[in-house]
Amino acid sequence: MRTPVEHLVVMGVSGTGKSTTALLLADRLGWPMIEGDDLHPPVNVAAMRAGRALTDADRLPWLHAIRDAMAAADGPTVVTCSSLRRSYRDILRTAPGRVRFVHLVVPPEELQRRLAARTGHFMPATLLASQLATLEPLAADEDGVDVPVAGPPQEIAEEALRLLAADEA
Repeated sequence: MRTPVEHLVVMGVSGTGKSTTALLLADRLGWPMIEGDDLHPPVNVAAMRAGRALTDADRLPWLHAIRDAMAAADGPTVVTCSSLRRSYRDILRTAPGRVRFVHLVVPPEELQRRLAARTGHFMPATLLASQLATLEPLAADEDGVDVPVAGPPQEIAEEALRLLAADEA
């Protein structure tokens, strides 16, 4: 009997540590990782570099590309995607198999500090406010967990796995 496919989408605003956490989860689970930022169309990257917040219309092709990458994996994946709105998560949930969300929660002051120190990323710190305004936290009926980001990355990944397991019980 084939094991059901499961996808973990590590979500949150810019600066929460999605990529680092996803890498650790993928390593721990032995699942491939899909970096959502790599699937942004060039026009989206250019808009963000210029300091323009993406619209829902801008995000749709990106969300479909992430969903399609999940489907093409033909097995479990760990995915990074901000997944700021429920409607965005609804698109990702159309991938085959079970799609669960790991929402990384970081206080806004810490996010500002992290983004100010970050180099080499196309997302400027000036767009944080728009992301926070857009963010719709996971609702009680959504398959996922909120993970407070405190401590080293390995502890955050372990806490995510613990919360996911507890959510199954």
